[in-house]
Amino acid sequence: MPLTEYLVSEEPYYKPVGNEIVHYEAAHADRMPIVLKGPTGCGKTRFIEYMAWKLKIPMITVSCHEDMTASDLVGRFLLDAEGTVWHDGPLTLAVRHGAICYLDEIVEARQDTSVVIHSLSDHRRMLSLEKKNEVVKAHPDFHLVISYNPGYQSLLKDLKESTKQRFGAINFSYPKTAVEAEIVSRESGVDLEVGVKLVKIAERSRNLKGQGLEEGCSTRMLIHVGKLINRGIPLGEACEIALVSPLTDDLDIRRALGAAIAACA
Repeated sequence: MPLTEYLVSEEPYYKPVGNEIVHYEAAHADRMPIVLKGPTGCGKTRFIEYMAWKLKIPMITVSCHEDMTASDLVGRFLLDAEGTVWHDGPLTLAVRHGAICYLDEIVEARQDTSVVIHSLSDHRRMLSLEKKNEVVKAHPDFHLVISYNPGYQSLLKDLKESTKQRFGAINFSYPKTAVEAEIVSRESGVDLEVGVKLVKIAERSRNLKGQGLEEGCSTRMLIHVGKLINRGIPLGEACEIALVSPLTDDLDIRRALGAAIAACA
């Protein structure tokens, strides 16, 4: 298999919070393009890694950014010892050889870049390499998956309607308290009681969204806090390092988060 190095070799830990596994398997069976929507750090990337492992299909991840060009996705001609040689980009690799291509935070990319995926996300399932004068028909195992955080949507950063209507969507949110505490405990090594305390702190921080915080504390941040606690750092100090300081520099918000930590600790 040409993409053996992209196989997920070990089972990632993933705790289902609904029917997302069944829904994805149904979409994947028909190769329906899928968008994973949800707040940062809620498990979107871990979910697709788990599904790639479960389905035994290679997964190629592209972290999108505002400077990314279409050539970064599809490929370009480069000079090497043999002269000018074409090098497939990550999207072309996935299309040509059969893999899940995961475009993480697709709205960060320039809109003209996202249009490249249109011919792959409808009945054509093909990719046109204009610089190479080649049309690549998608491998039967190719599946296009993108993700974004709806909370960051704006007039300047949103998917085109012509892009949205090509995709099915699976919505993610932060798990319920008991489930999220179990995840934090399992991933960081702290006991479940500490996990529950951390989740309660996170829930209070999420209530501040739109009132000084762009985003509340994510499950990922709680795992970082838990790992510090597991290394002997007191809970309050661990929260300051891995939760409060990364979230905000606003003194009033820091005091509010400090009060939440004190109340839950």
